[in-house]
Amino acid sequence: MVKYRSSLNRTFAALADPTRRAILARLARGESSVTRLAAPHRISLPAISRHLTVLERAGLLARRREGRVRPCRLVSGPMRPAAAWLARYQRFWEG
Repeated sequence: MVKYRSSLNRTFAALADPTRRAILARLARGESSVTRLAAPHRISLPAISRHLTVLERAGLLARRREGRVRPCRLVSGPMRPAAAWLARYQRFWEG
């Protein structure tokens, strides 16, 4: 696994995977359990857990423990620098 030093690199690395983007899209609608996040994907729970760990290390996801359930929620903070970085190039893309 590649180690990323900056938060911007971790954010873009986390967003690079379609499964992780789908998980974030689901969490944008509200908090969800790991089992519910895994349901639409044809991969194992351990694989989903690895995706969640990448998102958590990038700061895009927060998990807590409620008994046997691990609710996850979206954290928007790390997306702000990524959006600002992309906005700098918007004029170029639109031109």
